Amino acid sequence: MARSDGAPAPGLRERKKAETREALRTAAARLFAERGFGETTVAEIVEAAGVSPRTFFRYFDSKEDLLLPDLAESFERLTQELARRPRKEPALVALREAVLAAVADAPQTTLVALAHPLEGAEELVTDRLVYAFVQLEGRLTKLLADRMPPGPDADLRAAVLAMTAMSAMRAVVRTVRERRETGEVPVGAFGRLLPTAFAVLAEASADL
Repeated sequence: MARSDGAPAPGLRERKKAETREALRTAAARLFAERGFGETTVAEIVEAAGVSPRTFFRYFDSKEDLLLPDLAESFERLTQELARRPRKEPALVALREAVLAAVADAPQTTLVALAHPLEGAEELVTDRLVYAFVQLEGRLTKLLADRMPPGPDADLRAAVLAMTAMSAMRAVVRTVRERRETGEVPVGAFGRLLPTAFAVLAEASADL
C-alpha cells in the first residue's frame, strides 16, 4: 500500500517502533519539564512511557539522547523547505518561510526541552545546540549560494544570511527560556516569536 505522496506505507513493525520512540520522547519531555533533567531517571521515563528499560536502550543510549531527540529531523525539514522555495524569492524571505514551515510541523519534544530550564544539563544542551546549529549553517549556506546571483562575494553573502537566520532562531530560544524563568509562557510561543525575529532582521537590512 502506498501513501498519497507515492512512497510505500510503513509496515506494522515500523509503525510500532515509531510509536514507541514517540512515547519515550513525550514521557521524557513531560518529566524534564515537571521535575528537571537532573532529577529524572531512565526508570521513571520508561514507567511513564509504559515500556521496559531494555526497550528504552534499543532506541537511546542514555537519557541525554532525549534532550533534543528530534532536532535533526526538524533541521532536515528546514533544508527541504528552503530547497523548494521559488528561485526568484529574496533569500531572507525564503529562509523565513522555510523556518516557519519547518517549525509548524516540528515534533514538540525538542521545543518543550528548549523552553524549560534543564537543571544539570545546561552545558550539555548548549554544546549540542551549538554543534547542531553550526552544522545547519553550513548546509543552509550551500543552498543559499546556489540561489545567489553570480559574483565574487556570493559565498560570503550566503554565509552571512545563513548565520543571521540561525542567530534569529537562537534569540527566540533564549527569549522563550528567559521568559519562562519569570512567568508562564503560552504554548506555541516559539512559533509565534519567529516571525517577529525575522521582521527585526528585515528592518535591520533595510537600514543598511
